[in-house]
Amino acid sequence: MSDPNLVPVVPREGWHVLHLFYKIEHGQWALFSPDEKRAAMTAFTELVAEIRSLPDTQLLIFSMVGPKSDLGFMLLTPDLHVANAVEKRLSLSLGPDVLTPAYSYFSMTEESEYLTSSEEYGKTLEREQQLVPGSAEYEKAMGEFTARMAKYRKDKLYPVLPVWEVFCFYPMAKRRLVGQNWYGLSFDERKQLMAGHGRVGRKYHGKILQLITGSTGLDDAEWGVTLFAHDTFEIKSIVYEMRFDPVTVHYGEFGEFYIGLSLPLDELFRRLQL
Repeated sequence: MSDPNLVPVVPREGWHVLHLFYKIEHGQWALFSPDEKRAAMTAFTELVAEIRSLPDTQLLIFSMVGPKSDLGFMLLTPDLHVANAVEKRLSLSLGPDVLTPAYSYFSMTEESEYLTSSEEYGKTLEREQQLVPGSAEYEKAMGEFTARMAKYRKDKLYPVLPVWEVFCFYPMAKRRLVGQNWYGLSFDERKQLMAGHGRVGRKYHGKILQLITGSTGLDDAEWGVTLFAHDTFEIKSIVYEMRFDPVTVHYGEFGEFYIGLSLPLDELFRRLQL
């Protein structure tokens, strides 16, 4: 996929994430002969299989809803050289001038900076459950907490994405206005607000899988938000409810929303009228 002599560009932790959205130039596609079209779709299919066979690499493909774009990709991979090479090849995967970029977003997987620490959880056990440090019950609870946080961290930094039916992506950032500057708040204030924000999200466990990826210094916003669901109602519900959470009311800025559907490649080709 890339020159093996290149020094890999691999983050200290986490993976690179690319969201790519394209429009299909059907006028250009119509100029292809039936044999050329079959060859292009075969090449596309083989490229997808090649990408998905790369180590620690995931590629999801979507038929996009609405005229903002026709075809969407979400790529997760450790090496930025691989991400870059994949993006260049995908843009030409159906032939020159067939896919026109509509929007892209580059980010990285990350864990929240507002996680409960072991020390904080230990104090909670003492305060709320009257557990004594060093006791069997205390040590058992702390061991379960440590295991739970390790799984959470792995799921955030190295997620295994589901192939659920509905996909949603949007960028977002926090405001820096006078009187509404998220970064002017103390860490404790931000952590308390985010705890309430997280409680809203947990209500959708099993209905929504959410991946927040960081893009400060990498793209125009500060985070990319990817949602997976089995139906659009749950996406509409969680975004609607989140808008009334204090964090979003006072500090949230949203970009454009992109909605797509996960389809097998043969149905994707039919849906895109290729």
